[in-house]
Amino acid sequence: MDRIGLYWKHATAEAVGEKHGVTEKELKELTTPLKNLTKQFADDRKAGKLRYRDLPYDEEMVDAIHREVEHFRDRCDTLVVLGIGGSALGNIALQNALNPMTYNLMSDRTRPGPQLFVLDNVDPEVIRSVVDLIGPRLKRTIVNVISKSGETAETAAQFILFRDLLLQKLGKKYKENILATTDPAGGTLREICNKEGYRTLEVPDGVGGRFSVLSAVGLFSAAMCGIDIDALMQGAAAMDKRCKEADPLANPAAMLAAIHYILNNKGKKISVMMPYSSALYSLADWYRQLWAESLGKQNGLRKENIFAGQTPIKALGTTDQHSQVQLYREGPNDKLITFIEVERFSQKVAIPSSMKESQTLKYLAGSNFQTLINSEKLGTEYALLESKRPTLTLSFPSITPQAVGQFLYLYEVAVSYMGGLLDINTYDQPAVQLGKDATYALMGKGGFDDLARKIQPVARRDKKYLL
Repeated sequence: MDRIGLYWKHATAEAVGEKHGVTEKELKELTTPLKNLTKQFADDRKAGKLRYRDLPYDEEMVDAIHREVEHFRDRCDTLVVLGIGGSALGNIALQNALNPMTYNLMSDRTRPGPQLFVLDNVDPEVIRSVVDLIGPRLKRTIVNVISKSGETAETAAQFILFRDLLLQKLGKKYKENILATTDPAGGTLREICNKEGYRTLEVPDGVGGRFSVLSAVGLFSAAMCGIDIDALMQGAAAMDKRCKEADPLANPAAMLAAIHYILNNKGKKISVMMPYSSALYSLADWYRQLWAESLGKQNGLRKENIFAGQTPIKALGTTDQHSQVQLYREGPNDKLITFIEVERFSQKVAIPSSMKESQTLKYLAGSNFQTLINSEKLGTEYALLESKRPTLTLSFPSITPQAVGQFLYLYEVAVSYMGGLLDINTYDQPAVQLGKDATYALMGKGGFDDLARKIQPVARRDKKYLL
């Protein structure tokens, strides 16, 4: 199996100076803390914690997913996934990385699975457009609702809508077109499933949403759409072996965390992920949630008001060379930029020689787009280096399920190391709840009357400040 690689020289003091780069002394100072974290993670796994680390070896879970795929595949032309955050971003990332960009436009004969729509928002115009599009095909539409509790307002509202559409079209048989991915034992959605008799897959205990892509949450839609989920898990398991290494210099997750941690302490409060591949762009979306929700914490485990966390930003090479790199080179030197490069694209696509007579364009004649995009990446890397801006490069030998599995697992473990170095709880998200509760209050859910009254002054628009 080809391994994805991490190249970190251009984040070092040797490359960009001590003020902006990682020094050998700083890395050496983290050796013992990182080794301690590696041991702690191993102990936690033995104690049944860090459940996400064991997902690549969960054959029973993968078998259950394959069974549901076999059950639904032959009668599914359209798959609608209802979820938000960790219940959607992984699905989208897998689909965009491992299926063609034109996947949904392909005919039913040539497409390797059903059309896929992941509704990760409650924008009424998007929902109406999808409903109108799939309306004539509802009989062969499968709805996969993903929610551990079933109480998330966005997903619950979507589910009520699509359940009613199926019920109106199919009558009592509507339940045959629903698969729920939810808590194995409790929660509102599990109660509904037990009552209505829906088929189900499980959200594993102890696996938070942003760590759930390599569970049934992300793998069912991938397998339905023809992605080799066994190869994905093989890639994740291969990365797990690398991330068990006690020596940080041999452990890519530990090194990612160490570099981010050191540079965060040097004022690099922004972490940019910049794939030079449109297929891998949605991995940056998935990364943003993982990094932001895991690390953005007001309080640490031992200290309060530490206000930890880097702001994750996504960019796309080469597109954002023409929109963001001006800022990255000449604006505040407060960013660590991680490139993702693809060594071998599945297509090269030749650049014709028809303009070779042009003095200004002849350099392109006879080349190809793979060479061009990789040259653009190297050129941007060089330009940033000239401006003393630290960068990392993650290299995909090619875009395969194994490589994507390695990437996902690498960053999940890296964020655990980063949280350990910051001395925070990496796995909670306490600041999310108030916004959810406020939505409940505004929508009239019982028990939130006091909060609804507190919100009213915010809802009123002071004309003094309205232009």
